[in-house]
Amino acid sequence: METGQGSSHKPLIIITGPTASGKTKLSIEIAKAINGEIISADSMQVYRGMDIGTAKIRKEEMQGIKHYLIDEFEPWEEFNVKIFKEKCSQYIQEIYSHNKIPVIAGGTGFYIQAVLYNIDFKETVTDEAYRKKLWHFARVHGAEALHKELARIDKASSETIHPNNIKRVIRAMEYYNQTGTPISQHNEEERQKEAAYSFQYFVLNLPRGILYNRINQRVDIMRKEGLEDEVKALMAKGCTKDMVSMQGLGYKEIIDAITNNKPVEDAFDKIKQETRHFAKRQITWFKREKNTNWIEKEQFASEQEIVNYCIKECKKITTP
Repeated sequence: METGQGSSHKPLIIITGPTASGKTKLSIEIAKAINGEIISADSMQVYRGMDIGTAKIRKEEMQGIKHYLIDEFEPWEEFNVKIFKEKCSQYIQEIYSHNKIPVIAGGTGFYIQAVLYNIDFKETVTDEAYRKKLWHFARVHGAEALHKELARIDKASSETIHPNNIKRVIRAMEYYNQTGTPISQHNEEERQKEAAYSFQYFVLNLPRGILYNRINQRVDIMRKEGLEDEVKALMAKGCTKDMVSMQGLGYKEIIDAITNNKPVEDAFDKIKQETRHFAKRQITWFKREKNTNWIEKEQFASEQEIVNYCIKECKKITTP
């Protein structure tokens, strides 16, 4: 196990891992133990009205711990890694001003990386003609075909960007078209920078079969809690399948079923499948990160033992 270096830096705790691995509960226990406040690193929980499909933490589950970047944007508002980095960095300073420890919890690895290593998002001039050409290609040939084009020029990016996230696929292709360099290479170079904080970076993991069962169970719960009605309510407010928010797992599949008069049963089966694929991509991402502390949950006798271990490791950087 390697720990984030930099004794001159302020402490930051990161709790991540694939979807359904238990990040939310662990983050609460750690925040209570170290006098922390939690910043969500989830690209979808930031949106209002998207509660069931994102497995958003409920107020009573927060146990009095202040949370940031939950319910802060409308589903039709722009939210991306650059905005996340700005907001998260601002909240980290705010938490320090409360004499508390920031705890970043969530499964969006690129968002975490952007804050931890203060990644510079180089601005490229928008090439509207090229962008329109790619959108047209996606409409005619499909998202999968566009994703294959990305894989041809930037395999590393294609492994972490979902084919249905057309906006991010186009952004990566546009970057390559303008610079001649894969955006994944730029991001890798940025990742070699020294971390901006003294940190503990926990990655929760479970054996694949157990994780997939948990994912399936979570989707079944989402169905019982009314995910279909939640999506219909969002559509009634004007949300469309083209919005970044509606590309989230669970939302795009239900919208597709509703708009194309397909069986909702099939949509939920697809959500399970897509979420399993997503978890696999998350694990691939976290394995590439440096200075992480992998928590293989099956190696611990209980959840409490995991909590105790993480608290002990946190105190190495939070105790004066």
